[in-house]
Amino acid sequence: MNFSTIDSKEFEQLFSATLSDYITAIAWSPQGKSLAVASAFGEVAQWENEKLTILQAGNDASFNCLAFSYDGQFLAVGGQDGRVKIWRKGELISTLGNNTAWIDKLAWHPTSNQLAFSLGRYVQVWDADFREIVVTLNFESSSALGIDWCSDGEHLAICGHRGVKVWNCQDWHQEPYILDIPSACISMAWSPDGKYLASANMDRTLSVVETQQLISGNDPQPWVMRGFPGKIRQIAWSNISNQNSAPVLACCSVDGIIVWEKSPDESLGWEATVLTNHVDVINAIAFAPNSLLLASAGADGWICLWQQAKQVLQILTSASEGFSCLAWHPQGNQIAAGTENGELVIWSNSTHS
Repeated sequence: MNFSTIDSKEFEQLFSATLSDYITAIAWSPQGKSLAVASAFGEVAQWENEKLTILQAGNDASFNCLAFSYDGQFLAVGGQDGRVKIWRKGELISTLGNNTAWIDKLAWHPTSNQLAFSLGRYVQVWDADFREIVVTLNFESSSALGIDWCSDGEHLAICGHRGVKVWNCQDWHQEPYILDIPSACISMAWSPDGKYLASANMDRTLSVVETQQLISGNDPQPWVMRGFPGKIRQIAWSNISNQNSAPVLACCSVDGIIVWEKSPDESLGWEATVLTNHVDVINAIAFAPNSLLLASAGADGWICLWQQAKQVLQILTSASEGFSCLAWHPQGNQIAAGTENGELVIWSNSTHS
């Protein structure tokens, strides 16, 4: 790669700080007022008004996942000790879980204060307003490897061995819809418009199914993409559509990114473009809000910003080791990333309108 051809300076470093260990997860509040960060040493910190505040000191028990509720009122963090901790305005208000299984997946409902989190083969849904468990769902065939709510809040998807199960949130006791996959589904994501569900699978395939077909219960037939060089580490959807009225889908495998666009010809399905620039494993990708600007964070210590998900616009680096995770500000004017040795870095685009 020729650095001299990439002279854009749209994003410049705004802030950096270092925690004690690998940054495992970061997330902006939906209103963009604060950023939460967790580490493998068990630290939880919150960045607000350009100041980093430690919510919990490390205890050598890793936190694996975190998320803000839709209104930014609650912050949930789950980890190795089998518990989910809930903060509200910087105050710890609840501790959930049973200490028997790691908590490595959690997700808030898109329009209410309900939190779904993994407990081994089960997923519990907890209501933050009433401080009570709403339902316990049994995935049965394996531990829950992924959790995602559809954007309309009407369905909850859980993935693991043999595929994806989707529950109707209006009737939790109804049998779930099933997307059968011959191996294990290790991660998944609903498109922001709720029309598609993508799943990354252990057999190095990517499946995409239309939501309407899946919840019709009539043996859904997903598109299946093959030929990946290794594990698909992350899936990312754009929240704007291409000229074919479908959102753009990206996934990363080893040191490459594959961008998928739905063809107007149904027989062709989804067509791929491969992006290469990283020289080590890509650990995270994400589209900027309301944009096709795609960010990729690699173990090579680079964050590449891909204009229109096609060509490198800018490369962000830190003085630290490789990047482990990244997150866009809801307005797209800032991007935050964590590194493998505990550094949190935030860049800002002062020209962003």
